[in-house]
Amino acid sequence: MKSEPIALANVEIAGGFWDHFGQLARDVILPYQWDVMNDRVKGVPKSGVINNFKLAGKKKAGQAKKADKFHGMRFQDSDLGKWLEAVAYRLITHPDAKLEKTVDKVIDLVEAAQLDDGYLDTYYMLGDIDNRWTNVRDNHEMYVAGHMLEGAIAYFDATGKRKFLDVMIRNVEHIAKRFGKKKGQLPGYPGHQELELALVKLYRNTGEQKYLDLAKYFIDERGQAPSYFDVEKKARKETKHWVDTAGGLEYFQGHEPVRKQDVAVGHAVRCMYMAIGATDVAKETKDKGLYKSMKTLWRNVVDTQMYIIGGVGSTGHGEAFSYDYDLPNETSYAETCAAIALAIWAQRMQSIEVDGEYGDVMERALYNNIIAGVSRDGKHFFYANPLASVPHPRKPGDAIRPGWYECACCPPNLARIVTSLGSYAYGQSAPRDKTLFVHLFAGSKANFQVAGTEVTLTQKTEYPWRDTVKMTVSPAVATKFQLAIRMPAWCKAPKVSVNGKAVSLAKIVKKGYAYIDREWKKGDRVEVKLPMPAERVYSHPSVRADVGRVALQRGPVVYCLEQADNDDALHAVALPRDAKLTIRREELDGICDKGEAIPVIQATGERLTSADGAGLTAKAPKGKKVKLKAVPYYLWANRGEGEMLVWMRETL
Repeated sequence: MKSEPIALANVEIAGGFWDHFGQLARDVILPYQWDVMNDRVKGVPKSGVINNFKLAGKKKAGQAKKADKFHGMRFQDSDLGKWLEAVAYRLITHPDAKLEKTVDKVIDLVEAAQLDDGYLDTYYMLGDIDNRWTNVRDNHEMYVAGHMLEGAIAYFDATGKRKFLDVMIRNVEHIAKRFGKKKGQLPGYPGHQELELALVKLYRNTGEQKYLDLAKYFIDERGQAPSYFDVEKKARKETKHWVDTAGGLEYFQGHEPVRKQDVAVGHAVRCMYMAIGATDVAKETKDKGLYKSMKTLWRNVVDTQMYIIGGVGSTGHGEAFSYDYDLPNETSYAETCAAIALAIWAQRMQSIEVDGEYGDVMERALYNNIIAGVSRDGKHFFYANPLASVPHPRKPGDAIRPGWYECACCPPNLARIVTSLGSYAYGQSAPRDKTLFVHLFAGSKANFQVAGTEVTLTQKTEYPWRDTVKMTVSPAVATKFQLAIRMPAWCKAPKVSVNGKAVSLAKIVKKGYAYIDREWKKGDRVEVKLPMPAERVYSHPSVRADVGRVALQRGPVVYCLEQADNDDALHAVALPRDAKLTIRREELDGICDKGEAIPVIQATGERLTSADGAGLTAKAPKGKKVKLKAVPYYLWANRGEGEMLVWMRETL
């Protein structure tokens, strides 16, 4: 059975955990990022995004000055694309005339900059335009197009205005004319995947088969021999590139055809975007072979290369996957963008075949790796997300979130998934429409159409801090359908009741979902209890970094030790296997708002100290009992710079 995401316009996130993030996005994150892109925030790296488009427009109009230069990374335009997409999602759920007017002005800038042939990339438009499309391996022209196209589709969905969408369709038509298998075309494909999944969105939006065909071409051509990247490299008379010694074509997932890639390799974000695009193409073309390949790749990622926080990409060398079970902690990369892409991929896999594991992985990434990427104040961001951190004594501030990055792909990416969360929370069966899916637990209201009847489903919950989710199902008239609720794998003893009567789960749970099939009447009440005691979690023994170590988790939330609560030298701390874990709700200074309390995990542990002063010694270290306090991982580094540890030593 498939689960089609329901339209974002049909979901309102209201109350509870995720409502906080929605308000933070509206009131802080989006305005702050707009100021950054306009270079109005002091003390952070200059963005130049908006100015690049202004200068490109002047150049097109023949008003350029010699001093007008492009600023930023080659893919700087993509920051704007992601921000516009995030704003569009916010406008869908919360219309705002003033914000919409700001976006319209930005779109005018983009349209004014676009070249007459449809080309749109300020890196080349303000530089050497004659060399465009000569280095698709490195220079991100199609990656930029993908993010801008996603922004345009979202804005059209939000407002019905076509200007931005028409701009990006002209850009896509330009790309489609340039690349392909026909005479006079270049047999190339994106160096950084993203356009593939955006093209599928455009196909779904317009019904134009040619856009799906182009996405399929990019998927099918990747990894074919001879490699287009090598052909292109030879034409540039380039003799060496840094990835030649950092994985070669594996870095771009260009080492073999996509259908043969059964191990995740190379740049993690590229790999995850490739997987999303391939899954989308497999779904639309009913390509069972391609989908089977994605299932194989999924197993490799989730079973052997995913962190407990839902992060992927373990090494900063190439921002990449390394090899199975190589999951270091202090040097872990776990880029925020990669976790976001993993969550999106999980949603796409769910749309082909419903399985609770996809929701579990999506939830793990969302509650841990993804939201760790933003501070409580909404103005500081993590790019990489380590699972252990010790501040460098000569680099103060290195272990806290900065206000921005020269390479700022993660902050606007985070904004767009937070503002679109409603589309991840629910689904509906396809092609039959008589099963409604609850994938995520969040205070919300969702509207469905079931057999011509309008159905409203509301959730009220303090999840993940409390274990009860109360749902109200209200069809306009009594209607028979299935309500399928995800039973998280971490929960050992879930309970469900309808109108106060317990539901036996033994025969109705299939692949992680409880299917309640009945005639629903207005006001029917469903209560889900998901007991979430504090639990120990252990890694696979093949993960060398975590052998003899234990992590703590409560519900979907992973916990960590912070210096602010446990002093420094966290590496010397151990948790006895028989230590009692207790949960206490605390209002933590620097983390909680006034009157807000969150669950912390407490235990009695042990701290080792030297028995004989500094240096080597023949005497065993001494152990001293200490009180340990663990806090949710996503909140770390909000109380100043200090040590942090997820996987702690365990003593028997």
